[in-house]
Amino acid sequence: MRNLRTAILLASGCAMLAACGGGGVFNRDRPDEFAVQRQAPLVVPPDFSLTPPAPGAPRPAEGTASEQALEALFGGPAPRSEIETSALDRAGQAAPSIRSQIGDPDTNTVAKGRVTRDIIAAPEGDGATAQTLIPG
Repeated sequence: MRNLRTAILLASGCAMLAACGGGGVFNRDRPDEFAVQRQAPLVVPPDFSLTPPAPGAPRPAEGTASEQALEALFGGPAPRSEIETSALDRAGQAAPSIRSQIGDPDTNTVAKGRVTRDIIAAPEGDGATAQTLIPG
């Protein structure tokens, strides 16, 4: 009798533990909360001869959620002044491979001198022991 009770308790305990191994609350798929965006309200179009959009096609009047966020944060492109437009026109377009050409050892650079190298290589500090030397 005692062995039967122990066997039943052991079997029921194993069955309950086996049920915990499946996809429970912690292993479920959740929706992406950043992919949710507001939909425009429904309106009746003035022209009833319009064709409905294709299923899955993007909405023509609205941009994506990231474009709407950029528009809300920065307000779209700012108009450029005449001086800025003139400077950009004179500068022209940069070559697409400019970043790889700069790292080339054959690229000529200007030597800034020993003082600039010393400033760049100086150790970082809190400025408490900073000194100034005025030549002359």
